[in-house]
Amino acid sequence: MALKSAWELAAARTGGQSVTKLTADQKTRLAELDRVYTAKIAEVELDLQPKIAAAHGKNDAEGAGKLAETLRTAVAKLRAKLADEKETIRRG
Repeated sequence: MALKSAWELAAARTGGQSVTKLTADQKTRLAELDRVYTAKIAEVELDLQPKIAAAHGKNDAEGAGKLAETLRTAVAKLRAKLADEKETIRRG
């Protein structure tokens, strides 16, 4: 079985239809969303990482676990929201 190129995989996913090209405005808006959400994720991480480390330092595995789960959940929600907003922009 031969490996497929990225182009062949994309064509298979889209049924061979060409992908709509993004306008300059869409590209700008997508880049801005990336910047905004990267900053939001970094803010959450900067808030919770020291708290997780402090909980580990106090041998509070349960507290550290809860904080780590809070971090994972918050980051996942932000990434999902980013993906939704990007899809809205891509659709036009």
